[in-house]
Amino acid sequence: MSKVAVIGSGFSSLAAACYLAQSGHEVTIYEKNDTVGGRARRLLKNGFTFDIGPSWYWMPDIFERFFEDFNKKPSDYYQLDKLSPAYSVVFEDEKIEIADNLNDIKATFEKVEKGSSKPLQQFMAKAEENYEIAIKNLVYRPGESPLELITPQTAKKVGAFIGNVSKDVRKKFTNPKLISILEFPVLFLGATPQNTPSFYNFMNYADFGLGTWHPKGGMYEVIIAMKKLAEELGVVIKTTSPIDQIVVDNQGRVEGIITGGQTHLYPIVLSGADYHHSESLLPLKYRQYSESYWQKKTFAPSSLIFYVGFDKKLKNIEHHNLFFDTDFTKHANEIYEDPKWPEEPLFYANFTSLTDASTAPVGCENGFFLIPLAPDLEDTPELREKYFDKIIKRFELRTEQNVSDHIIFKESFCVNDFISEYNSYKGNAYGMANTLLQTAFLRPNLRSRKVKNLYFTGQLTVPGPGVPPSLISGKLAAELINKHDQ
Repeated sequence: MSKVAVIGSGFSSLAAACYLAQSGHEVTIYEKNDTVGGRARRLLKNGFTFDIGPSWYWMPDIFERFFEDFNKKPSDYYQLDKLSPAYSVVFEDEKIEIADNLNDIKATFEKVEKGSSKPLQQFMAKAEENYEIAIKNLVYRPGESPLELITPQTAKKVGAFIGNVSKDVRKKFTNPKLISILEFPVLFLGATPQNTPSFYNFMNYADFGLGTWHPKGGMYEVIIAMKKLAEELGVVIKTTSPIDQIVVDNQGRVEGIITGGQTHLYPIVLSGADYHHSESLLPLKYRQYSESYWQKKTFAPSSLIFYVGFDKKLKNIEHHNLFFDTDFTKHANEIYEDPKWPEEPLFYANFTSLTDASTAPVGCENGFFLIPLAPDLEDTPELREKYFDKIIKRFELRTEQNVSDHIIFKESFCVNDFISEYNSYKGNAYGMANTLLQTAFLRPNLRSRKVKNLYFTGQLTVPGPGVPPSLISGKLAAELINKHDQ
């Protein structure tokens, strides 16, 4: 087996490192920041704990499958609790709570739109079927050939790749609130429901079928678990080690990496850093994708995020809250069609301290507020402050309480930070969107076509954006390395 350098320490890099070490490789991770986790990091301040990045724990089966591959269970490393309710959706005139089971969700739908529980059952049956096909037949394939998509199950689903989620939802439901709730999960895939193939309604099964979970202490507990597992398997992790260059010999074979002005020789290099940035570490002739290629791609949104410490307990909130009290379509257009700062943005807020007392001091609440934005926007302190004022006023109005006078501190993270902290292309937060023409083999490759023994992993390649896909991406990259390391 070989020595392998892994660039980055996010979910995909840590997953790949674990699989490679398990296979007998000598693995070293190089992370530019001073802590592991990539975009999944943690902010500790004044007794408050915040997840800086991902905050939703969906698809628990993917996490279980990852740990099972090492004869472990998530519970060996962290406590997992199912949230009830899973989340709330706040509209202009009411709040709708989404329960932790389908029967109660059907009852909620009936209250909003009489007769809607039956089409919901039908919709969810198809979503579950698609989930089974996706997880068992598609997402664990490396995206090297269109033939990977052709199975007896997918052959019957051609129409699901031609249609889109928005049309499917509107065929069965007329109430705009229910439509928004059913369209929400595909936003995790980084595109509008109108541009997301029907097949991806399996995300609705991930939502209503599998539920929303919380690792005690926050999502960063999963990173800590993966770091511990990696080190148990012999992986060496070096933080504060940004990569200056990926070295290629004159035969077009990877030779190693340069960090801190020093060359380290490795016959195999795997980068879990932003794909565009990873290729910028190569001489121009060894890059697979041109600047025009990246410019033409549809990227998932960036985000403006606030981490806020409150000196009191808040009311009329749940652990996860979606504020859909403005025009969903207009905000989506301001992200994808006519990129600009939104006039009246939708936003998301979570308060882990509501269900996990360990994440805030006694009598206090931690607030995480996120506004989805188009990538590559101007980002200034003045704009951040303007938008905090916008959403906090709406938050106070919808939850019927004063919170502005109870802020101990707030910190923010936006486009400029995604670029400086993660070398993120245009400051995107979630990678490349899973549109029809950016699915499976149509995404950037896990294996370089121009440099032998250079590989990539993460949310810009297969299967796509999100934490569970990143775990899968790491496994796929490791499998390709083992297959071709002859």
